[in-house]
Amino acid sequence: SVKKPPFPKDENDRIADLNSLNILDTQSEERFDRLTRMAKRMFNVPIALVSLVDSDRQWFKSCFGLDVRETPRDISFCGHAILGDNIFLIPDATKDKRFADNPLVTGAPNIRFYAGCPLRLPNSRKMGTLCIIDDKPRNFDDEDLLILKDLAVMVENEIAALEFATIDELTKISNRRGFVMLAEKSLSYCKRHDAKLSLAYFDLDNFKPINDEFGHKEGDCVLVVFSRLILENIRESDIFARLGGDEFVVLFTNTSKQNAFDAIASLQNSIDEYNKNSKKEYDILYSAGVVEFDKTKHNSIEDLVN
Repeated sequence: SVKKPPFPKDENDRIADLNSLNILDTQSEERFDRLTRMAKRMFNVPIALVSLVDSDRQWFKSCFGLDVRETPRDISFCGHAILGDNIFLIPDATKDKRFADNPLVTGAPNIRFYAGCPLRLPNSRKMGTLCIIDDKPRNFDDEDLLILKDLAVMVENEIAALEFATIDELTKISNRRGFVMLAEKSLSYCKRHDAKLSLAYFDLDNFKPINDEFGHKEGDCVLVVFSRLILENIRESDIFARLGGDEFVVLFTNTSKQNAFDAIASLQNSIDEYNKNSKKEYDILYSAGVVEFDKTKHNSIEDLVN
C-alpha cells in the first residue's frame, strides 16, 4: 500500500509561510523555468520540477515533462523529501516498499528514479523541492548531488527574492510586504501627531468565476483595471496595495472613517462608469470595509487589517 508522507513538525507555520509568498497558483515564470530546464538538460531526465508542498497537494511552480500542474500530496515523493535536510534519493521506486504501489510509479509518469532537494526559506522552513524524475532506474553520484544542490540554492534565491520584493508584479503597486513597511511609518506619524487615519479593505466579488469562465488573463486584466481605478480616486499621500489574490487595501492619512467612505463612493462612480463602457460580459464588483484607527484598540497595521 502507498505510504503517505507524514507532516513535518512545523507544518502549520510552514503552510502560513508558503501562503504569505503569494506564489501558489501563479503563472509560470522564466526565473524558475530556466532552472528546471537546466536541471532537465544537465541530468538528461524527462521531468524536472519546482514543486511546492501545499496542505493537500504538491503544486508545480515550474514543470517540464509533465502535463499536470499539481498532484495529491499523499502520493507525492516531494512530501517525503521535505522531511529531511538532504537530497531525497530513490534510485528505483519499484524496489522501494514506500513507493512500489504508488500510482505515479504503477502508471504515468512511471517514476523509477527520483531525486529531490528540499527548498528552504531564509528561516529554514521547507517549502518544497527542486526535483528530477526518470522513467528508468539510475545511479546518482556525489558530483550529481552537488549539481542538484547548487541549482536548488538558485531556486531558493529566487523564492527569497519574491519574499523580499515590495512590489506586486502584476499590478505594479505595493504588495503586502511593501504596504506594511510604508503603512507602519504612516501609523507612527499619525500616533505622534494625533492625526486621524482610516484603512479601507477591498475584496473583489465573483472573481473566481471570471477566472474560471474567461481565463486567468482576463482575471489579471480585472486586477490591473481595479488597481488603476483606485489609484485615480485616492490622493498621493494615501498608501495603496494588493495584499494578494483579489484583496486590496488603502490607508487614508489624515482621514476620518466618513471621509474614507466618501473616497470609496467616488471610486464606485468610476467603476460604474467602467462597467457601463467596458463591453465585457461581466461587471467588476467588490465589497469594502473601513476601520478608523483607535489607539486604544490598534497597535499595528496588521491590527487594522484584521
